[in-house]
Amino acid sequence: MPISHRQVEVFRAVMQAGGVTAAAQALHSSQPTLSREIGLMEQRLGYSLFERVGARLKPTAAALALFDSVQRHYQGLAQVQAQARALGRAEAQPFELLAQPALAHALVPSALAACPAAADAAVSITPAESPVLEAWMSEQRFDLALTERADAPSGCRAEVLADLDEVAVLPAGHALASRARLALSDFADQPFVSLADDDPYRAEIDQLFEQAAVGRRMRLQTHSAVAVCALVAQGLGVAVVNPLTALACASERLVVRPLNVRIPFRVTLLTPLHRPVHRVAAPLADALRAQLRSMTA
Repeated sequence: MPISHRQVEVFRAVMQAGGVTAAAQALHSSQPTLSREIGLMEQRLGYSLFERVGARLKPTAAALALFDSVQRHYQGLAQVQAQARALGRAEAQPFELLAQPALAHALVPSALAACPAAADAAVSITPAESPVLEAWMSEQRFDLALTERADAPSGCRAEVLADLDEVAVLPAGHALASRARLALSDFADQPFVSLADDDPYRAEIDQLFEQAAVGRRMRLQTHSAVAVCALVAQGLGVAVVNPLTALACASERLVVRPLNVRIPFRVTLLTPLHRPVHRVAAPLADALRAQLRSMTA
């Protein structure tokens, strides 16, 4: 027969109090009742939990190991209870934000800093790429999402916050940095830092250069626009990246220039239609809009 929940409670109280008498006071019970529960527990387990030394109980090695397991259980239960209480308070519910990595880096931090409603909220930022991002939003798993795609996945509303263009990034002091706007022909025979082969912007950029019959020295490639900018800043080549990452990474070592051809870059806000509206959602959406206006002015 398995041990009962009551027996576990009595065992825990005895271990914490250091004896049956003190445990009985803590549980508002009697010493004989607790001693009987411990005896039944030992009988069901088939081994002793305590050695009787005079009027005192000395825990066995098995009791110490069992107590450690019991404590972990009660600590886990306390965490569950605390989370359950927190979920009953709207202000304590975590705000879940999903964003493509470039937007999580270049846009989200400044928007959060400008959003007073998020100052006292627990905010979780999860980076994800398409199509995982769209799948998670269809499942209503996040309160808001930022993506570069303009279409809305099922169960979501899409709002295009900005319709921008990709830009060129150059090492400071590069010969092309003296020009206000760059043509594709300006990149001829230049060492080029590219996005990875499977990146949709990489395919679009390569196609434009191929159509213009402009050859580049394809030196380096990476999955991250932030890494592209870091490589360019070290003088390892030139590149074309999204304007938000370019602006976020711009420095004394990295300059940004517009192109004379359009490579669209959109920022879209996804809102789930079947998830309770978090109090941070609307203020953060406003902060994202304002931040985009400021960055692209």
